Amino acid sequence: MPIFGQTDTARVTKDSCGRSGRAASVREMEPSDTAGPSRPARRSVVDRVPGSAPVRNVIGPLTRTGRYYARSWRDYLDDGPQQMPIARPTVALAAEALRDEVVLLGLRARRPVSDPQAFERIHAEVLAALEYYGAGGWLDNPKGFFRTPGPLNELEVRPVQRRNRSYFRLRWDSGYRPRRDEPGADRWLGYQAVSHGYGLMLRHREPRPWLVCVHGTEMGRAAIDLALFRAWYLHERLGLNVVLPVLPLHGPRAKGLPKGAVFPGEDVLDDIHATANAVWDVRGVLGWIRQQEPDASIGLYGLSLGGFIAALVASLDDRLTCAVLGVPVADLIELLGRHSGLSQDDPRRDTIALATPLGRMISPLSLTPKVPMSGRFIYAGLADQVVHPREQVNRLWDHWGRPEIEWYRGGHAGFFQSRPVQHFVTDALIQSGLVTGADPADRSGRPDTKTG
Repeated sequence: MPIFGQTDTARVTKDSCGRSGRAASVREMEPSDTAGPSRPARRSVVDRVPGSAPVRNVIGPLTRTGRYYARSWRDYLDDGPQQMPIARPTVALAAEALRDEVVLLGLRARRPVSDPQAFERIHAEVLAALEYYGAGGWLDNPKGFFRTPGPLNELEVRPVQRRNRSYFRLRWDSGYRPRRDEPGADRWLGYQAVSHGYGLMLRHREPRPWLVCVHGTEMGRAAIDLALFRAWYLHERLGLNVVLPVLPLHGPRAKGLPKGAVFPGEDVLDDIHATANAVWDVRGVLGWIRQQEPDASIGLYGLSLGGFIAALVASLDDRLTCAVLGVPVADLIELLGRHSGLSQDDPRRDTIALATPLGRMISPLSLTPKVPMSGRFIYAGLADQVVHPREQVNRLWDHWGRPEIEWYRGGHAGFFQSRPVQHFVTDALIQSGLVTGADPADRSGRPDTKTG
């Protein structure tokens, strides 16, 4: 789940919201309330930062939810040509949108934007990064930015017993290091907790297909990850080996870090290094699995930020059976701008706009997916106020060749209690061929809350 403050509201179009709506895209929405172009003349951010508006921040979620509800009714009653499925606007759907807005407000309070003087350092690094990555050719050729990892070093597998269930904890040397002279490299190398990779593994005694599950923001903890991915259902009912790696700056990889070291966050170069590190680690896990079982089928399943990482990996690895992207982020820096909570005339917004080419460099929108079309699946929420339907999900869906997509009635986190999503994920794993021999009728309509 992304971490920045204010969010705009989505306009969606009229159709059914079940399976019949999968081959759909999002219609154009009204201009963003928060996004804005950079201005040609840039004075010091210290000189131009506006005052804060705490009252506006408090009532903002209600105001934006009201706009969302009104726009939904307007679109629902519109008889013109429509592209994206939506449900009839209800109070329950508006409540889902409000929950997203409250989450965004809380995350912004926990991770406020730095003061103007501190942001000067971020701005200087963005300028240096544009020069460095431009000279390296990676702004024009993003694929070259992501290096291929070697085998995982000294991977430790430790059994864990919880109640009547057992699984394994993984630990290894990440091996990721920024290139020499990369902006922000020294700071990233100083994050000691990031240098080791961690994960969970549910593994059968005999060879089985594998599913690597990549978590979202505020996750990376065993109880949460096992529950939100329904890992025990995937393992016990669908017969999969399941690996859940921890992303950089999350869970045990966030211990002892300085304040403000988060992913994703306002520090653009940290976001770039965290993305590269995450892609490196997930690809390293894929390599380790193939060392264990060379002929094994492997799929990816990512949630939100994890969907962003999974989409990148699926554009770099040509041996995956499937990739399921849940409420996926498509452009991280663009998302930062949308949820920054900064007013239109705040000079810190100039820095975010300046970083747009860096966002494209680490976006799956700049890469060609390698997973077969029959193995590409996406699901997203009709009322999602965190990952914007048009600016994020629909662009990625279109870039991926418009694969099968499920739009569920809910906000960003509503997938967990959505039976259509649970059915969709199970069907996707079966349809792609990753799961064989399972009963399609047994799609576990109830979330597994026993996390072990």
